[in-house]
Amino acid sequence: MASEKHVEPVIGVIGGSGLYEIDGLKDKEWRRCETPWGAPSDDLLFGSISGVRCVFLPRHGRGHPIPPSRLNYRANIDALKRAGVTDIISLSAVGSLKEELEPGRFVLVDQFIDLTQGRQRTFFEEGCVAHVSMAEPVSHRLLTTLGDTAEKLHIPVTRGGTYVVIEGPQFSTRAESDLYRSWGCSVIGMTNMPEARLAREAEMNYVTVGMVTDYDCWHEDHDSVTVDTVVTTMKKNATHARELVKDAIASLGHKRELDQAERALDNAIITPPDARDSGLLARLDAVAGRVLFSHQ
Repeated sequence: MASEKHVEPVIGVIGGSGLYEIDGLKDKEWRRCETPWGAPSDDLLFGSISGVRCVFLPRHGRGHPIPPSRLNYRANIDALKRAGVTDIISLSAVGSLKEELEPGRFVLVDQFIDLTQGRQRTFFEEGCVAHVSMAEPVSHRLLTTLGDTAEKLHIPVTRGGTYVVIEGPQFSTRAESDLYRSWGCSVIGMTNMPEARLAREAEMNYVTVGMVTDYDCWHEDHDSVTVDTVVTTMKKNATHARELVKDAIASLGHKRELDQAERALDNAIITPPDARDSGLLARLDAVAGRVLFSHQ
């Protein structure tokens, strides 16, 4: 951060299924990052694109050994924060819940419904309680830039949509798929919650690029989702995703004013200083150090 009002962006990219590296990185180097929340999914890949510093993390690890419910979301977000990341582009394979969102289309999600169970979804445990706003869970600045970039590259893209996040690793039943459609959801996946929640607690801007691989199991004219169909479309999507990320990063690298998410903790911590747990505070050094320690 260059000043109290301006930011020198560092772009973080979380690669979902099929995306284990990004193209065009200069001076790239894989580095291990330790966090007080445990180990992230993999080492971080540091580098730059068009002079813009960026950091890549394969969400499931290289080779995809970690299932959605076993991901250490807190360690992943903490590691990116420690690496200096200010803005996160989250790439995820998703199923479509709407006819017009065909396989191969990218959906720039702007809302979530979180149906996950048992995942660690906050950094603020007993000893230091905080409540951040999630009314607008993504950065509209990032969404606009990615939408403009996708259109320039002639990548089919839809701006806005609700992503329902299920626990997995199984795909939905038809009854579940029909229920989510009745709610007006656009896409379905297994990974972007609690990722988006934790990014907000860590005061990082976040956006999801949902890469449609299939029609889940609701569409009568299409076979129910299988790993084979997902992987085939995923490979095609990955090519477009790498092009999109490369061009978007170049557009996002300019010094800018602070976004609202970068002040998410200003009035969020409710536990008074004399009641806060010192052990938890030590674990929050990267995530919340700006507000916890700035006046000490």
